[in-house]
Parts: sequence; C-alpha cells; structure tokens
Amino acid sequence: MDITLNNRRAYAYTGGRPFDATRRTAVFIHGGQNDHSVWALQTRWFAHHGWSVLALDLPGHGNSDGPPLTSIAAMADWVAAWLDALGVKQAALIGHSMGTLIALELAGRENAPVSAIALLGAAAPMAVSDTLLAATRDNPAAAIDMITAWSHSGWAQKPQAPGPGAYLNWGGRRLMQRIAARHGADVLPTDFAAVSAYQDGLVRAEKVQCPALLVSGGRDVMTPPKAAKALAAALRDVKTVTLPEAGHAMMGEAPDAVLQALAQFLNQAVAVSAA
Repeated sequence: MDITLNNRRAYAYTGGRPFDATRRTAVFIHGGQNDHSVWALQTRWFAHHGWSVLALDLPGHGNSDGPPLTSIAAMADWVAAWLDALGVKQAALIGHSMGTLIALELAGRENAPVSAIALLGAAAPMAVSDTLLAATRDNPAAAIDMITAWSHSGWAQKPQAPGPGAYLNWGGRRLMQRIAARHGADVLPTDFAAVSAYQDGLVRAEKVQCPALLVSGGRDVMTPPKAAKALAAALRDVKTVTLPEAGHAMMGEAPDAVLQALAQFLNQAVAVSAA
C-alpha cells in the first residue's frame, strides 16, 4: 500500500491482505540497504493469522521515495508518522539489524505507540568498522560483497543451498545492488553512518515498557549473540532466542525458526483485542 508522508510516496507491503487498523498491527522494519522483501515468509504468515501487517520500505529503499534519512531518530519519526496516518494506536515492531535500532528508538520514547518489540540481529551500540564505512562511500561494490559474505553463515556459502536454484548470498547481493541502482549510491553510506552514529540504544532500552524479544543467529558475525547481552540486561521484560545455525540474514537462512520465534512471542505478548 502507498501513502504520502512529507509529500513523498511511502510504501509498505501488507502480506497479501488489505490493511485493517482494527486488528493487531505488526510493523516490520528492514535493515540497511534492504527493503520489505526480506520479510517475505514472516509477513505473509502474520497477515493470514489475525494480524494487520506493514512491512515498510524506509525512504530511499524499495518502493518508497528518497532521499534516505540520515539518523535513526528521523527513521523512528517516519515510522511513527505511518502509525499516526493509519490511526494505529498500538503496534508490535519487528526490526532487523538497523531496524532494531529504529524499533528501540521509538519504543523507548514516552507514550510510545508500541505493544511489543522483536529485535533480530541486534546490538547497542552497533558500531561499524572504519574500513567498512569507508568502503560504503568509496567502493560500494566491495562493501556490498563484504556485507553479503558477513551476513550469511557458513552453510549458506557455496556449494550449499536450501534448494535447487536457490543461493542466498546472491539474492542478498542483488537486493542491495537493485536499491543502489534505483535510489543511488548514497543509500548505503547513509544507512551505515546512521547505524554507527546511533548511541542511544541502551538508554532507550531502559525506558521500554512493553515486552521484548531478542533473536540472535548463533553464527552471526555482524551482530553475534554476545553483542545483544547489554540489550538483554537493559530491557526489563525480555526473552531471548538463539538460532544455532543462522547468520545475520536469519530471515532467509532460518525462515521457519524465525517465524516460530516471532509468532510464539507476539501472540502471547499482544492480546487479540489490542489494535
């Protein structure tokens, strides 16, 4: 679905069903240089099992107009504007990587319209190495190669594959290349600079009032499980799940396990009557 925010097109995938603000709302927030498509399985399941779904394309990503936003706070403002525009009083926020920081930033605000948060591949702070930051500006092709390699666990590398014709690394690389081709070379360095600069994650986590879930990939080298320990300590009502064989791109590498963790947590944390 499309709406207009700040005089620009804003897009969200709704999982194959019309959005209905009277139902429980689940908002999926992608990571850097990604879009709504990374949530393909999870969003369709939730949309067909009692939830209204918004899998957002952040500005300058996927089908949303640019330019990309330059700070995590501005991205959280933009997500809040979506909820306000659709009349959503409470929503569960599900974030991946950069999206976890956006969810934390919004959920940790006073009177946040958030019923629960689920953070996949999270860390706070989420420091990005100087080498990778420089590559996002000066050699984006090399940066995309590094991010692709580090986002997938060993089993996803060649010659392994989840099925004939499927190669997760290539799919992730092509998504980032497609966003660069459509929205320009500034998206990648803007996203990663915003992530690296954000230092309020633990402060916001201490102020979160709703239930939280942390999902880590046991083979994640971008945000390994130990990187989420400070967040787990800061959140007052938190459950943790580690997917032993998954890397950072866990929605593709372990789609069923991610879905099971999300469904079990969110269906318990958010009552059916909450809308």
